[in-house]
Amino acid sequence: MEHLAKQNRSRERINTILDTADKILLEHGVEEITVANIAKYSGLKRTSTYKFFPTPDSLKAMMISRYLDACLKDVKENSSNISTDQPSIIVMRCVEMLYNFFKNSKGAQILILSNSLVTPVSSSSLHELSSEIQSIVEVNIKLPEMFNKDGVFRVFTQIILSILALNTKESGELNEVGKIEAHRAAHAYLLNWINQSNQGVSS
Repeated sequence: MEHLAKQNRSRERINTILDTADKILLEHGVEEITVANIAKYSGLKRTSTYKFFPTPDSLKAMMISRYLDACLKDVKENSSNISTDQPSIIVMRCVEMLYNFFKNSKGAQILILSNSLVTPVSSSSLHELSSEIQSIVEVNIKLPEMFNKDGVFRVFTQIILSILALNTKESGELNEVGKIEAHRAAHAYLLNWINQSNQGVSS
């Protein structure tokens, strides 16, 4: 019982740290996410932050994971009403779901798309997101046998995120141009794999 209570306290402190870091990010910018500022705005001792996050980068990495978890949840909630056998349409819906999440989550947009100072997005978080997108595509259109299909959809997802990131950096915020270009690139990439795989089957 005591162990469970200790776990709950630790979880509460981690959430307090992450919530405080989100607030600092939105109000002051990514450079201000420091242990000193976490302590200042949360009321926690610096040692409490160091215990869970020994460096600012480890804290930012956890923030990114939390944003991507929220993105994954959002994608799952919005994918049930998709019904089409047209690759172009299904790709656009995938792009729109990611675009809408980042458009509505300023913190995720700042930390993941527009910032280049933090650690790379964790592979496990991307794998979960790309696996969900792969499932959405496969539920709607019949894909041929592909070499390393999981890897194809990791790249597919990264293409979308990379172009949304480029759009954010060039324009200062996400806009329709980013959505259109992400669709163009991701659709071309997926069609290329479909065509290559079909040729391999027929030869």
